[in-house]
Amino acid sequence: MMSRIDRLVLMRLATRIAATVFIFYGLIALIESLDTWRFNSVADAKGVGMAVLMVAMSAVRWTIKTLPVTVLMGAILGLIDLKSRHELTVIKASGISIWRVLRAPVLFLIVISFFIALGAETISTQINRELAPTPPGQAAQLTPPGETWLEQKSGDTHYVLMAKGMSPGGATMSGVTIFYLSENDVPRLEAGEAHLEDGYWHLPSALARTADEAAYQVYDVKIPTSSTAAEIRLKTASTEDMTFFELAALLQRGVADAEVRAATTMRLIKLLALPLVLTGSLLIAFAFTAGYKRHTQMGPAVLYGMVLGFVVFVITEMAERGGTTSVLDPVFAAVGPALVAIVIGVTVLLYKEDGRI
Repeated sequence: MMSRIDRLVLMRLATRIAATVFIFYGLIALIESLDTWRFNSVADAKGVGMAVLMVAMSAVRWTIKTLPVTVLMGAILGLIDLKSRHELTVIKASGISIWRVLRAPVLFLIVISFFIALGAETISTQINRELAPTPPGQAAQLTPPGETWLEQKSGDTHYVLMAKGMSPGGATMSGVTIFYLSENDVPRLEAGEAHLEDGYWHLPSALARTADEAAYQVYDVKIPTSSTAAEIRLKTASTEDMTFFELAALLQRGVADAEVRAATTMRLIKLLALPLVLTGSLLIAFAFTAGYKRHTQMGPAVLYGMVLGFVVFVITEMAERGGTTSVLDPVFAAVGPALVAIVIGVTVLLYKEDGRI
């Protein structure tokens, strides 16, 4: 059971962290609302209420991304409040160690982190996907609007599939053009539809084009592919538009493409690692703020918190980029920064408790 000191420390930190998160959420929502084209597009299609909901949910997504910074800054403000009221001095004088003070906030933060990663993130992702999803083929902003380009391989067969439309999940493509990159009697095929079946794309009818003769019709064409339905679904959508449970299910079915698998694994592990990341932010806040000196200025502590928060955010984002592009192992990229933050926080706290700092 929590003691009165646990409740006091938890209340101080929770209120300051919540206020910091709310301020950041408001700023992010304001920035999202400035995208008037997106707002008007959703408003025209589904009403102003849904457009406002889209802005709110998009802000939730970005607020979750900034949690390492906001938790660190909010915790610093909460600790400064405890110090200004001399409550930390009283706690220290009573013989309670900093590890005892940390217990309740860390446990509470871990529980809340799982609710955020598996609950709030899931809800915001589902709503965003329904109201303003990433257009097919536009995740990297490198393809023309309304077109989906997929590079496909199977043994010696190598080709690019271009489609102008698709069903949810990408199992059926419409307005399809096949460009063979490997040696083939027919370098280009055009079809109204292509259906992904077990190990191949099935074109009920297609127009074959070659340089030596006029175009002619072919039927029941089957083009082999190593891509699974799960992989195609990931390639034709952004991993940001998929929930934790959907990502886990798709990975369980199997993804052949190494880059797609890395990006999916990175997002999945990052959501699971959120409790570690936020715990690291909290430990750093305690390590650099919860000193027991008689004369403590608030300005430098807040400045250190802002700098440390920025460093934590940058390192986390850089690691995510590395894990998404297979430069780093996704598990290491997701968990590594959190473990480094925890080690730094614990090390500094140990030195402080030993009286060396």
